[in-house]
Amino acid sequence: MSKLTKYDPFADLISLQKQFFNDDWMTPFSKVDMPTTDVYTKDDKELIIEAHLPNFEDKDIDVHVDDGTLVIQAEKHEKEEDKKKKYVVRESSSSFYRSVRLPQLANSDKIKAHVDGGVLKVVVPLKELPKPKKITISSKSNK
Repeated sequence: MSKLTKYDPFADLISLQKQFFNDDWMTPFSKVDMPTTDVYTKDDKELIIEAHLPNFEDKDIDVHVDDGTLVIQAEKHEKEEDKKKKYVVRESSSSFYRSVRLPQLANSDKIKAHVDGGVLKVVVPLKELPKPKKITISSKSNK
């Protein structure tokens, strides 16, 4: 006597959801470490972008402004040759890309960037907002 199993048309979809949103402890994506990027302002005078790049060195990272957008790129290629093993060359590469649209008040001529402890910190100074101009109101009798 065979037992009938009810077909669930959403079972595959639920399985994919668990993999992508890390609800399943057996998911292959649970070991993937995605670099994070933090974008915030400090005292309305600076826009700060922090990219966590623990496996990159200064020489691997490129920061530039292109048409009002800050672009951060990092790429690393490693090559290892081992004469004792049968393969000739072992290569690996990793890359990172983020772009952040700069506000109109950004002073792109004074952007500074540095790496400390695997964190790239880009500081974008913001121009001061113009102060509102007070307009005096006159009445008809004051003419």
